[in-house]
Amino acid sequence: MEQNKDSTCDLFHILTGSHQPRLKEAVSQSLAGRTAELELLPLSMEELGSRTAGVPTDELMLRGFMPGAWAGGASPTDFHRNYFRTYVERDVRTLLQVRNTSAFEKFLHLLAGRVGQLVNLEGLAGEVGVSAPTIEQWISVAEASFVVFRLPPWFANVGKRFVKTPKIFFTDVGLAAYLLGIETPRQLARDPLRGHLFENMAVADLVKLRTNAGRDPALFFVRDSKGFEVDALFSFGGDLRPLEIKSARTFDTDLVKNLSAFRKLVPDCAEPRLVYDGEPFPARAGARCLNVRDLSRRSVLG
Repeated sequence: MEQNKDSTCDLFHILTGSHQPRLKEAVSQSLAGRTAELELLPLSMEELGSRTAGVPTDELMLRGFMPGAWAGGASPTDFHRNYFRTYVERDVRTLLQVRNTSAFEKFLHLLAGRVGQLVNLEGLAGEVGVSAPTIEQWISVAEASFVVFRLPPWFANVGKRFVKTPKIFFTDVGLAAYLLGIETPRQLARDPLRGHLFENMAVADLVKLRTNAGRDPALFFVRDSKGFEVDALFSFGGDLRPLEIKSARTFDTDLVKNLSAFRKLVPDCAEPRLVYDGEPFPARAGARCLNVRDLSRRSVLG
């Protein structure tokens, strides 16, 4: 097929900084059928590589993965404060036309306290003082501007009642930590949500593995009505790969018990992975163990 030489087909929009919904809408309308979208998420573990060596995990979560948080000399708190203020004052107020910005800010702070948890629209609505449909709209706004994302549940007819409510995560764990009022690694280490922030960091990186390759994330979680849960589940090439995410620094067989249970539930699933903060092992108790800093397409999907 002869290549179309129309100059408009060679128009590229490189979007840096925060997402701009109006510009995206304009591009979609003027170049319908002639554009391709590539989401540029914060840096991944794989992209940072050796730069994370020697950085304690709590400091890593506090700093986050925005390029500016690594390139500039500002403290993580100052960086994320400036990012948040710019987002609220420019994107939320001007581009996205959210009128009640003070309530929206409160909503984001409360949402940070729910990282890695099921989305409860009614609960959030009651605390913020708005309706549940407004909360749903605001979550969509935060998703469209790449502040948060929802991890969908996986469910199948395997004799269990799986939940069908998504989980909420922040695209950058550093912003979530900032919204929780965490300013130092020591404070983060003692925070009751540390495990959820660690899970947020790992899940966001798993999303980047596929997104950076121009693919849909194809990432889910599994939870049944009795509390059984697998933190992440990749669906790729017809296979399912379960992953358990734990902030522990030492291996214990309890860390992989849900992975073993899932293998009994879905015997033909791919080899499970444990993502934690400890030493990597090729195989232990039926799962390959990965340090969170070693996440890559090869280690997770290979």
